[in-house]
Amino acid sequence: MRHHALPAPENTPLEGAPKPRSDWATVRRIVPFFVRYRWRMAAALLFLVAAKVANVGVPLLLKQLVDDLSLPHGDPRALLIVPLGLLLAYAGLRLSTTIFTELRELVFAKATHGAAREIALSTFRHLHALSLRFHLERQTGGMTRDIERGTRALQSLVSYSLYTIVPTLVELTMVLAFLGWKFDMGYVWITLGALSTYAAFTITLTEWRTKFRRTMNELDSKAHTRAVDALLNYETVKYFNNEDYESRRYDEGLDAFRRAQLTSQRTLSLLNTGQQLIIASSLVAMLWRATQGVVDQRLTLGDFVMINALLIQLYIPLNFLGVLYREVKQSIADLEKMFAMLEREREVADAPGAPALQAADGTVSFEDVRFSYDAGKGGREVLHGVSFTIPGGRKVAVVGASGSGKSTLARLLYRFYDVSSGRITIDGQDIRHVTQDSLRRTIGIVPQDTVLFNDTVGYNIGYGRTGASQIEIEAAARAAHIHDFIMAQPKGYGTMVGERGLKLSGGEKQRVAIARTLLKNPPILIFDEATSALDSANERAIQAELSSAAAGKTALVIAHRLSTIVDAHEILVMQSGEIVERGSHQDLMALGGSYARMWRLQNEARAPASADEPGRTAEPENAPHHGNALA
Repeated sequence: MRHHALPAPENTPLEGAPKPRSDWATVRRIVPFFVRYRWRMAAALLFLVAAKVANVGVPLLLKQLVDDLSLPHGDPRALLIVPLGLLLAYAGLRLSTTIFTELRELVFAKATHGAAREIALSTFRHLHALSLRFHLERQTGGMTRDIERGTRALQSLVSYSLYTIVPTLVELTMVLAFLGWKFDMGYVWITLGALSTYAAFTITLTEWRTKFRRTMNELDSKAHTRAVDALLNYETVKYFNNEDYESRRYDEGLDAFRRAQLTSQRTLSLLNTGQQLIIASSLVAMLWRATQGVVDQRLTLGDFVMINALLIQLYIPLNFLGVLYREVKQSIADLEKMFAMLEREREVADAPGAPALQAADGTVSFEDVRFSYDAGKGGREVLHGVSFTIPGGRKVAVVGASGSGKSTLARLLYRFYDVSSGRITIDGQDIRHVTQDSLRRTIGIVPQDTVLFNDTVGYNIGYGRTGASQIEIEAAARAAHIHDFIMAQPKGYGTMVGERGLKLSGGEKQRVAIARTLLKNPPILIFDEATSALDSANERAIQAELSSAAAGKTALVIAHRLSTIVDAHEILVMQSGEIVERGSHQDLMALGGSYARMWRLQNEARAPASADEPGRTAEPENAPHHGNALA
């Protein structure tokens, strides 16, 4: 359990917790990952039994040695049996126990680590297969903590069960069978009664305590999420002088976590005390019965030593069995959330037997498309029967106020969501009926908000087409007008960009995004305000490169700066999820509607910037990212 994470405040509801499932359901969920290792499991079990046979043989040897010590004084056999028998036989059995135990762990280690790897990889792949809705709602810190904790719990669960619990049960069975056969059933009933009481007490209290573990898991995940968010938003914390506020939140969380730990420790002390009382009572009863047997000469002194050794040897691991049971329960609780993510249904999934998209000229059509982000919850409809076509090799631009549905068009074309009604086709193929992989290989996008990996600038550009050569990466960087900037850095293309690319300016990040899309070189391009973070000089230079890159390709351009889309074959003006105007730049200016008003407003905003350059309309240096002109 981690004590350093920041718990959520006490008044924060613990949302997103999976519904508790039965322990056996969780265990059954693990089994398929071990099927391929069944022969290793069988070998490990054989070594386990061999180790326990050797372990139980040690007290039997001690009995024989103690009984043989009753030889008459001076008998030469005493010199031979005691030193050599005690040293060789005892050492041999002890060594055999260790060897078989290590062989068991060595044989099964590959299965344990292999299954943990497969489960973690399956979860990772499944998370990438989930819809954008899931990832917009997720809490990254808590999610990664759930995966980390679940993977660790799997290894702990297997280790505790196969290496401790199962061996202890095997040894218990062997000891009970021997006691019943060699002596009388009284020893068996005392042992079984103690074990039953011990098990019932342990299970009852542990089940009661498990809820504290689940709550602490939730606090841990939420705490980690908040800690990660605070660190990722370091600059925001500084902007608003909220260091003390974040410290207070952290202290409140630590205090809540401390109180939860104290409650857990009190219940743990109660559990341990009760377990020791049960074990001590059974030991007294067993040894009293053995003592009476020796006094009545029904048992030898060696029998007494053997019974005592067997019980001590049995109760030592049994004493930890309660701890192990708690750990197993906690491991299962840790696995629950990871399996909940793994079992979450894909909102957007390929149809069974879906073929790959066969792109020809790249004609894109939106046919009476309606969409709501929360369609199943009575959410507001974002698009209302939108229809338009982008002929292959043509450029269509979409403009409008923020919230008009422009970016939703790009998300639907990428099939991050499925339309509520209507359909989207590429070359006549409904994108819901082809594989997502082939669809997304056909489309490239330069997003408005560029997020980069915390790696080198070369890696981030090369991400557009993994496996691209350095020459190809540099060619894409030149086309995006960022090569010279990169080469000016001491490490060139090996320069680290920092978390989310924060070491780069907004314009530099956007040029990296343009470069990697140019490197991908798909037949269909989406520019979602691709030059919004650039200054006017760089925007004009890159705009020419984008126009060159889009030549002969189908392009959907979402724009705010109208001057960047005057050459579009068709311009769509969106308002409240509907297309209210469409046509070329000249047609829309002649219409004198919303587009013309936006054009005039932007020109008025640019007038001060162009005062020193009469006769030319200047671009606004820091134009907003959304079409507020229509607001």
